[in-house]
Amino acid sequence: MIKLHTLKLSALTLFLSVMLGACASSGDSPTGTPQEVQEVQAQLLGDMPLPAASKIIGADSLIIGRGDSWVGRVVLSGVQTPTDIYAFFQSEYPRAGWTTVSAVKTKTSILVFTKGDRTATVELNEGSLTGPKTLITITSSPKNANVVAPSKK
Repeated sequence: MIKLHTLKLSALTLFLSVMLGACASSGDSPTGTPQEVQEVQAQLLGDMPLPAASKIIGADSLIIGRGDSWVGRVVLSGVQTPTDIYAFFQSEYPRAGWTTVSAVKTKTSILVFTKGDRTATVELNEGSLTGPKTLITITSSPKNANVVAPSKK
């Protein structure tokens, strides 16, 4: 009887450890004060303003380089509504020297900006009930990247 109780307790302990470990090791929760988190994000993304309290979701992002010349995709969790974050990008990117090329506000909103030889595409999606209010995806690339279509053989 004691062995069965110990086995059940061990199984429960193992299950809870795995669940807590998965949450703790996701790598999606930056550590440090909000100011330190914003500072690290600014070093990575350079001249791209970010909504207050937004945090990079590392597992979904691919950042090559850093500062004003990074390329890739960064996914952020936002604490404001998609409408508020859309308004943030529409007002703050032009203030930072970005030119709005296109802006479409729908369930999935898309904004396209250029600055110098760079293009940034911002995609906004509603978050889940248990997650962030808004998922923000920013894709950055050179404006006139030489894209070659694959040849048909």
